[in-house]
Amino acid sequence: MRARWPVALAALAALWAAGACGVQRGPGEPDSGLAPSPVKAYDISPLARDKVKDGGTLRWGLTDFPTQWNRNHVDGDSTAVKAVTDALMPRTFRSDERGRLTLDTDYVTNARITATSPRQVITYSINPKAKWSDGRPITWTDFAAQWKAMSGRDRDYRVDSTIAYENIQSVARGASDREVVVTLAQPFNEWQALFTPLYPSTTNATAAAFDADWINRIPVTAGPFRVERLDVKGRTVTLTRNPAWWGNRAKLDSIVFRAVRPDQMVHAFTKGDVDVFEVGPSSDDYARVREAWDAVVRQAAGTQYRQLTFNGESPVLADARVREAVAAALDRRGLMQVDLKGLGWPTVTLDNHFLMNSQYGYHANAGSIGAYDPKRAGRLLDQAGWKLSGKTRVKNGKPLTLRFVVPDGIVMSGVEADVARQMLQRVGIRVDVRKVPFDDFFGKHLIPGDFDITAFAYPSTPFPVSSAFDIYADGESGGRGDDVEWYSNLGRSGSKQIDEAMYRAGSTLDLDKVPGLLNEADRLVWKKVNVLPLYQCPQGVAVRSTLANIGANGFFDLRYEDIGYAS
Repeated sequence: MRARWPVALAALAALWAAGACGVQRGPGEPDSGLAPSPVKAYDISPLARDKVKDGGTLRWGLTDFPTQWNRNHVDGDSTAVKAVTDALMPRTFRSDERGRLTLDTDYVTNARITATSPRQVITYSINPKAKWSDGRPITWTDFAAQWKAMSGRDRDYRVDSTIAYENIQSVARGASDREVVVTLAQPFNEWQALFTPLYPSTTNATAAAFDADWINRIPVTAGPFRVERLDVKGRTVTLTRNPAWWGNRAKLDSIVFRAVRPDQMVHAFTKGDVDVFEVGPSSDDYARVREAWDAVVRQAAGTQYRQLTFNGESPVLADARVREAVAAALDRRGLMQVDLKGLGWPTVTLDNHFLMNSQYGYHANAGSIGAYDPKRAGRLLDQAGWKLSGKTRVKNGKPLTLRFVVPDGIVMSGVEADVARQMLQRVGIRVDVRKVPFDDFFGKHLIPGDFDITAFAYPSTPFPVSSAFDIYADGESGGRGDDVEWYSNLGRSGSKQIDEAMYRAGSTLDLDKVPGLLNEADRLVWKKVNVLPLYQCPQGVAVRSTLANIGANGFFDLRYEDIGYAS
């Protein structure tokens, strides 16, 4: 499923006003009085550096041990790779707990829009102290090589995503090797997503190097820690403090990342073999962890959201009134309570498709479509011609039956489907819960459209348009009669108006207008009843109680050099 942002850019560029403002809000400026987060945005036990002890080892539990450590590679896009490489690799911007971005001045001392006409131009100033572990300075050539690799122009590069990079027209040297001049083909206000993480030019020089150089090894880094040892057999990565680091000296002596089977992780924590790990949505695991010595579970809003997807090309759901009726018949709060029972998380539904509850600019736009109202569901079904016959809705002699497809072996999905089935039966809708092999779930069912309803979690990032554009973009003619290519839009419904609204939200360079434009787009998406958001998934992280600056970080980018034990 490829990215479609440039397709819409090309088709809708005329919508962008030539006079768009290029002024950006700076770090620390007010957030226009927008509402505070309705859920806890992060829980990391923040502590000033002078209150954190020098020294110590942190043992970090991972649920898998990757082979590919190039995070820009399609096989390296995993939480385990991110956890390790965030301590090692450069970035241009970092996010706070509300998804707001500031420069990471350890790597880039300035980054700004320096022109908007005839093209948007971004100029980066690289920190003059920044260098790779092999001694080479970080320069504009590293930026240029990553753009070429990630642009999608050479299909031999197996990149995880081309979003943002494919919109770059050129990357050039500025006044010196430490200045980078990036010209975009079309205006794009989420340009801060670029070059994070940044890999060295040697990694991106050829598709072969991009693919092979980081398999079972991490050859070049530039962070507060360095790789002491990567032990494939022992499934551990040991990092030690980097003496050549030019930023704040790391508090910890070392971090040992250890892969532990998920069903053994709680045991490893209670034994003291692991000091920190992500618990997951298991109330039993939460209870067991809390009984461990010197343990605490830190909990906050995470970066995924649970949702139900309705197939707009399904014969029974092609009528938007039926999709809206299904949404009205589903008690989202009830589903959330079932999913998160025993976790102590507040029942706060997610009422936005682009912004999470904890994210800057969030506004609830669900309105009547997101409200639990079985009577309204019945009226909508009557209007659509589905009349009650006994306990089931019937039209043209056929009962209203929906296929709820879930991956076999995922307990949460099965429970959700069964609870939804009971809710929908109350308004006369039959539900056939179909459990399919996990490996077939996306490839053989969701992507081809062989389902009516399904449930899974989508990721979210500080870049709401980039994250969500493909999910809600309208389909394109495949050139074979009525065939439509939906790419990542698994709900298979959209409109030109939604595309235009998303484009406006992603292309305006007046950042004060972005939240309002995002919410305009969101209100249009709600009317399509394509994806029914349930809730922002909570993140629970088990840690030793004396650990500081680590835990449930949500959108907040951890500063690994500040992690340590309270003094």
